[in-house]
Amino acid sequence: MPLQAPAPRSADLRIDAGWIIPVEPSAQVHTGHSLLLKDGRIAALLPDTEADAWECHERLRLPGHVLIPGLVNLHTHAAMTLLRGYADDLPLMDWLNHHIWPAEARHAGQDFVRDGTRLACLEMIRGGITCFNDMYFFAETAVEAATQAGMRIAAGLILVDFPTAYAADPDGYLQKGLALRDAHGDNPLASFCLAPHAPYTVGDRSLEKIMTYAEQLDLPVHMHLHETRDELQASVEQYGVRPLARLKALGLLSPGLIAVHGVHLDDTEIGWLADHGCHVAHCPASNLKLGSGIAPVARLLAAGVNIGLGTDGAASNNRLDLLGEMRLAALLAKGLAHDPTTLPAAQALEMATLAGARALGLDQEIGSLVPGKQADIVAIDLSGPGSQPCYDPLSDLVYSVGREQVSHVWVGGRLRVEKGVCLSLDRGEILRAASGWRNAIKPRR
Repeated sequence: MPLQAPAPRSADLRIDAGWIIPVEPSAQVHTGHSLLLKDGRIAALLPDTEADAWECHERLRLPGHVLIPGLVNLHTHAAMTLLRGYADDLPLMDWLNHHIWPAEARHAGQDFVRDGTRLACLEMIRGGITCFNDMYFFAETAVEAATQAGMRIAAGLILVDFPTAYAADPDGYLQKGLALRDAHGDNPLASFCLAPHAPYTVGDRSLEKIMTYAEQLDLPVHMHLHETRDELQASVEQYGVRPLARLKALGLLSPGLIAVHGVHLDDTEIGWLADHGCHVAHCPASNLKLGSGIAPVARLLAAGVNIGLGTDGAASNNRLDLLGEMRLAALLAKGLAHDPTTLPAAQALEMATLAGARALGLDQEIGSLVPGKQADIVAIDLSGPGSQPCYDPLSDLVYSVGREQVSHVWVGGRLRVEKGVCLSLDRGEILRAASGWRNAIKPRR
């Protein structure tokens, strides 16, 4: 009886690109390779000659493009796109107390969050961001908007100690947040974080509750920490210690903590973050624009702290542009260390992808182009004049590329951006809504 040839392996989509950078292993760049997708996941990353043996339902050729994992925005307030440029060039506490919080008190309801988050999703996915860690009120509306966009959202279950239109007290915030988590347990695009806003807006009793829920439900804790010198001084005056020491005494330092900003950290505090496996969300553009300072990235990395990148909200940045944050983070780290070898391109790309996924506990699913992971993929066109001649596509990604060069985006294997056009959102409708909010929030005189 003759031997039968083995059945050919099959894939839904084969993507051929000029270069493929999987992030795992670090600094690896593949040429002459194909990425194969099946059932929303990465089936294989193979040399073209081996990919030829696969039966593929569809094949896409992208010469002159580089494929990377979807970008992970580790910290933002998506709905605040509607406050972009509203109160620029002000110190943080003045900006918050006299401009942002009063505007939110007047306008931040479900409609505001829906329209602002949709605008943010349109901007982010068009720039290659496929997952964002959000912190804002009416998180259920943000989850709905992100799901409509086909993006991944780590929704922050926000908590502050003062009443807002969303909830009257800390217990109310927690109850609403936990109900949202229960309602979306089967949403493949949604995950959740506990999100106490900051040490200056959340007291010890509330933080103790956060710690209890974090341990019981195995949820990350997403919190602004050590952003400004004023924050540190106020904490010492009220509690006798700096914020991180206060969190340490409460037992909140753990592998689940995402410390946002971390601008003002001494060596002892960096050691605490490293020893407890905490993560840092580095938001360089926001920190510079608000005059907060520059995070000690080189010292944090040297201590072994995992650092992801965030844009912060559009009200304090004003761009939700993670490719831009990646370049800025690398340049700032080099300048601060007086060492051009600090934060090389491969490490900067990892911060924008796998490190952010790791902080969210999603690194087994996203953050790198590894077989078995979700097919969250970004194609970037390097054929234009701003990227030529291309000696090193990894270097180009960090130091040359702009978000306008993103051509295609897939989330879970589904095409969300094609030739620079977002397929999942109505651009005209979203921009009309944003224009309406501009007139409502700050009428023209």
